[in-house]
Amino acid sequence: MAATDPSKQRWIPWMQRALQLAGLAAGRTSPNPLVGAVVLAADGQLVGEGFHARAGEPHAEVGALAQAGDAARGGTIVVTLEPCCHHGRTPPCAEAVIAAGITRVVVALSDPDPRVAGGGLQRLRDAGLEVITGVLEEEAAHQNRAFVHRVQTGRPWGVLKWAMSLDGRTALPNGASQWISGSAARSWVHRLRAGCDAVIVGGGTLRADNPLLTSRGQRQPEPLRVVLSRSLDLPEQAQLWDQSEASTLVAHQASSDWAGRERLRAAWAQAGVAVQSFERCDPLALLPLLAARGCNRVLWECGPSLAAAALQQGCVQELAVVIAPKLMGGELARTPLGDLGLTAMDQVVPLALDSAQSLGDDLLLQARLRCDSID
Repeated sequence: MAATDPSKQRWIPWMQRALQLAGLAAGRTSPNPLVGAVVLAADGQLVGEGFHARAGEPHAEVGALAQAGDAARGGTIVVTLEPCCHHGRTPPCAEAVIAAGITRVVVALSDPDPRVAGGGLQRLRDAGLEVITGVLEEEAAHQNRAFVHRVQTGRPWGVLKWAMSLDGRTALPNGASQWISGSAARSWVHRLRAGCDAVIVGGGTLRADNPLLTSRGQRQPEPLRVVLSRSLDLPEQAQLWDQSEASTLVAHQASSDWAGRERLRAAWAQAGVAVQSFERCDPLALLPLLAARGCNRVLWECGPSLAAAALQQGCVQELAVVIAPKLMGGELARTPLGDLGLTAMDQVVPLALDSAQSLGDDLLLQARLRCDSID
């Protein structure tokens, strides 16, 4: 039932507040979802608030109930996600809600995790609590789209980002590319990384740019930095090999030729760089590994060939494109995407534009793919 149903209208402002609270932990809760909760006393007064700060720490309901104390008895808890009913690193939230004497639970989104999947709501109903669902469900689903996607597909939600000139170039014909965008856009990219669990590049980007790929301290720990390389044609000296600021994973083809790469391998071993081989070193093979490491959302900051492969294999759900008001020219200049193998306009990749905003002199466009893959 839609949240505009008159019986649910009264809960919308409180659910909006719960969603705000949940968003305070953006980028820090993986593999868990973002969750916010508010507790209202029997007379409707706000008596408690909470949000899930990071994995292993108390869930939103527990924090809100602790703040409310005895005032929660006979009251209502408004929570963005179905209270859990299983023992994990923390006890079940459904039991905490029941023990607190709450009589009504208002929920935005059912938990897609198979360990919950309606079981928390049923436990509350079985205990005699009134349960109201679907209040701002669409907003809650959007906020937790990365978590939901990982649970349902076994792969992290993928964001593909690039910066380009107004004529669609990402580098000059000689390869020069720093800097296309301005300082405001680059600061925004640092915030974007802070909201992701891993940042992925290919060997070409590493060789050309020697990137650092951190949030510049906006997230602790920093997102995992991933290099996807079939050939292992990688430099012995690179910022990514320094593990003092952030961890790095190199994913490579199992059949890669290590001949002549002994010094590189030794440098990785000494620095603590993680190395993983795959029979097929492509984007789709990498994602289950990242999901198993607890990644809900990953950022592709790669060159055109890897970006095209990630799109073709359904590894990208969202685009973030910075457009600088500059003309770079050059028939052989690099563009953001490699060949997608398309031969007709009815094959092009459809996008749904989410937002457009200014970042200094640059324009940021954010869009979602209307489908999860292209053929």
